[in-house]
Parts: sequence; structure tokens; C-alpha cells
Amino acid sequence: MPSKAYIALIIATLCWGGNTVAGKLAVGHISPMAFTMLRWVFAVAIIFAISVPQLIRDWPVVRKRLPYFFVLGSVGYTAFNVFLYTALQYTSAINVAVIQAGVPMVIFVLNFVLFRTRVLIGQIVGFCLTIAGVALLASHGNPLSLLSLEVNVGDAIMLLAVLVYAIYTVILRWKPVVNWRTLMAIPAFFALLTSIPLVLWEMSRDTIVWPDQTGWMLVTYAGIFASLIAQILYIKGVEQIGANRAGLFINLVPVFGTLLSVVVLSETLHGYQIVALMLALAGIAVAERKKSPVS
Repeated sequence: MPSKAYIALIIATLCWGGNTVAGKLAVGHISPMAFTMLRWVFAVAIIFAISVPQLIRDWPVVRKRLPYFFVLGSVGYTAFNVFLYTALQYTSAINVAVIQAGVPMVIFVLNFVLFRTRVLIGQIVGFCLTIAGVALLASHGNPLSLLSLEVNVGDAIMLLAVLVYAIYTVILRWKPVVNWRTLMAIPAFFALLTSIPLVLWEMSRDTIVWPDQTGWMLVTYAGIFASLIAQILYIKGVEQIGANRAGLFINLVPVFGTLLSVVVLSETLHGYQIVALMLALAGIAVAERKKSPVS
């Protein structure tokens, strides 16, 4: 059993759960495009500081695959976070949690359409269990209330975030054989480059909000934990157990996001939140069991 991959993916989703909370806390303290760019300033500075010798060694491979690294950074790092932070400006955390739970399903569909990857019965059952947990969490213990949710512009933007992150996960299968530091540093650099025009666009519309003290704290968290630690661990998880299996762990993001909000925002922990976490973990456990493939 690839226990190291599970631990890596759980820590990654924990960091991303914190990123969702940070994105909600950032409203009024820093604008979405500025948040996205500054987090990558932090991340790029750190990763390059520890990676220059390795980058020099890997440069012959990187030079041949620069378009791939550009797509990896602009899609998985820049686009997803821009859509996430922008969505949180317009919609509720409930809606974002429900929509974000669709990432594994989109990964399954993309892998089946593009590569005819077989979907196992265990994966389907596990997916349903984790979706049930997320739905219970998002509805505050009353799943029927989800039927009354209305789709707004924030929900539509979050759907784009789900799509781009599923694409990012799928294209990781084509990553070149380079050191993990290179695989993190080059896309992060392109993420920084592609976020600069977005900041200029925000400035041209006079909607940019530069960070105050709270904003800088959130940028620091996102730059270190959500940008570096989580991305590296997720890459390692996908490498060890594959995109379909690793993608299922994404359903822990809204669960951890809610649990972290209890600690950070001093919200009350309810019984349904504990049940939701148990369902999500059970779903992952079931999906990891070997079952017959769906015909």
C-alpha cells in the first residue's frame, strides 16, 4: 500500500483547505489578481533559492519542454487560483465546497475520453461516498437544502476552476523526468509571469486592492503552504498512485476547509461535520480497494 502517497495527498489537501479559508478571509484585504501574483512572488523566491544547482542540471530537458511547463504553470497554478479567489468574491463557501467536489468526476471523465482509462467500481462507490460527505458538510446537515441553491456568477467561475484543475491533474502524466524542485520551480515562474498581466488588468479597472497587514499574512500562507508544500506533495501523490486515485483526495479540501474554519474563525464544530469527514475518508478507503472494472 502506497502509504507515503496517502500522507502526501492528505497534507496537500489540508494546505488547500487552508487556502480556501485564506481566500475568503482575503476579501477586502487584497484583490484576487494581486493575491495570485504576490503568492507566486513568495513561492518563486523560495523555490529558486533552493533549486538553482538542480535547475542548471535539468535545463537541457526543461529547454525542450518549455511550452509544457508554461501550460502547467498558467493552468494549474495561475488560472485555478484566479478563478477560486474571484469566485469567493461573489458566492458562498457552501456553493464553492459543493462545486469543488466535482474535480474527481471531471478527472475521471477526461481520462476516459482522452485515454479510455477504465473506471473501477470501487472508485465509483468511493466517489459517491465522498460526495455524500461533502454534500452533508456543505448543507450543514440538511442535504435537501442543496436543491434550493441558486447558480450565480461566482458559481460559474468556480466551475471553471474545477475544469482547469482537472486538466492540470491529467496533464501531469506527461511531465518530463526532472527533479521535483525543477517540476515545481519552472511552472511557478510561469505562474508568476502569467499573473502579472492580470494585475495590470485589475489596475486598469481601478479595482486592485494592495494587501494590508492581514493581506500580507494571507499571502505568506498561500505562498509557502498552498503554493509550494501542497503542490509538491500533490505531484508526488499523482506520480505514485495515478491521477484518478489522487484526484479522489480533492474531496478532502472542502472538508478540511470547514474544519480549519472552526479553528481559525472560532466556529462551532457540529456532528454533521465529523460525519462528513468520516464519509470522505471512507470513500477514499473504498476507492483504494481493488474492484472489478466497469464494463
